[in-house]
Order: sequence, then structure tokens, then C-alpha cells
Amino acid sequence: MLTIMIKLGENSYGKNAVQLSKIIRHQDHHEFRQITVNVSLKGDFETAHTLGDNTKILPTDTQKNTVYALAKEHFTSSIEAFALRLAEHFVHTQQQVSTATIEIAEAAWSRITPHAYISGGTEKRTAKIIYNAASTTIISGISDLLILKTTDSGFEHFIKDPYTTLKETSDRIFATQCEASWVYKGTLSDYTAMFDNIRATLLGTFAGHKSLSVQQTLYAMGEAVLEAYPAVKEITLKMPNKHHILFNLEQFGMSNQNEVFIATDEPYGYIVGTVIRE
Repeated sequence: MLTIMIKLGENSYGKNAVQLSKIIRHQDHHEFRQITVNVSLKGDFETAHTLGDNTKILPTDTQKNTVYALAKEHFTSSIEAFALRLAEHFVHTQQQVSTATIEIAEAAWSRITPHAYISGGTEKRTAKIIYNAASTTIISGISDLLILKTTDSGFEHFIKDPYTTLKETSDRIFATQCEASWVYKGTLSDYTAMFDNIRATLLGTFAGHKSLSVQQTLYAMGEAVLEAYPAVKEITLKMPNKHHILFNLEQFGMSNQNEVFIATDEPYGYIVGTVIRE
């Protein structure tokens, strides 16, 4: 009789979408911080799966409470620093936990007065920490960065087969809801300053680059970051193409010189690339 061997493979558990807001009170102004935290733990949890033994399980509700409790004293600077503090806590206080992964997304708020703010829209600053006894990986980034340029973008000389209807253009709207994440070689003393500088480099490159394709601009943006910041090991960019289609005004006897467009949400092109150091 054939014996079937079954065992538990890679597994993890944690708490997602922990919503936290904090006021950091200074003498002459307040800082308002709004973050979403995801916690994921790996370790010796096999008996919980195979035997229903929960003696090695730290409840996800406790993980949630830990985020709020540690935020009081330790969420005072960058989201990277707070994520690292959370990861260290779970690994060092729970013997059965080998690796903690903490992901944080921070909403963008800009100060109007010392105590009033305006939302930065959907844009978010992100951080991901993967921490264990052997290594620490620090990944920073930005998501939902909606950027657009009205010229210096084209798309020509592509493959044309029996199903191709797209027309070549040397002048089009280039819009994307960019997501970027970069891996540091080690730890930094000031993650916020580095984030601000990298964000500015990404925006400046996008605005100034004469784009022959989304792919080319993606590479140029990643290349600019790696050239400017030796502390960055690699950078990944996701750039969905938010299409603006030229509307046919000829049916009304009118010309359309790249002036009137239809903005579409779906379907959209999805371009992803990682730029690395050799």
C-alpha cells in the first residue's frame, strides 16, 4: 500500500489593516500621523495547524494592541523606525517567532497652520521591515502617486499584427498611478530625509524625461535614484498606464489637435520593472 506523506509547508499569520492615528505634540505645533499597519509572523506554529494546539500562538488581537501600545513611546519619527521597533518586539519577546514582517502605509497630510492639515489625496508613504536573528531588510516606498505630463511622451514603432488598431503617436498624455519601492543596503539615520529626496528625484525625472515608452521612463526614474543614492540597493517601479484617448471630433466637423481626451480607468496597461546595481 502506498504511504502518502503530508506535512505543513511554509506558513505565517498576523494582523492586517491596523488603523492608527497619532498626534505628536510640540510646543508650537502638532504633527498628525495616520498609518495602516500589517503584522506577519513566521515561526514554530506547526502544532497549531496539525493538533489545534494554540499554546504557541500570540493572538492577532494582541498583535493589534501591541501596535497601539508601542506607538505611544516609539512612533515619534519615521515609519521605518517604528516598523523596526515592532518587528524587534515580536521576535525578542516571543521565542517561537523566527521572523517578523511589518508593513506600514502612511497617509499624506500637509500642515496648513500649526494645528490644521490638508489631505494629500491617495498618495501614501510605505515601509516594509523583514526582521530575524540573521538579517534585517528595510524597504521604503511610495504608492498611489498619481502623476501626469501633457507632452514629451510618445509611443511608436511597436509590433503591428492583424489585431492591432492602436495608432502611433509622438505626442500624448502620459499618466500613471506610480508605485515605487526601494531596498536599502543597510540602516540609515534619517529615513524621512532620504524618502523626500528620492521622491523628488522620481518626480523630477518623470517630468523632465522625453518618453518613448512607459518602460523607458520607468528605467530612467530607477536609474536616476540609483545614481544619486548609493544607500539604495535596488528599486522596483509599477506604472499602470492611465489612458487618455483622443476623442473623435471629426464627426462634428471639428479638428482635435491633442486637446480633448476621454480618460479611462479600465482596461489599462500595467508596466513593472526593477532596476538594480550590477
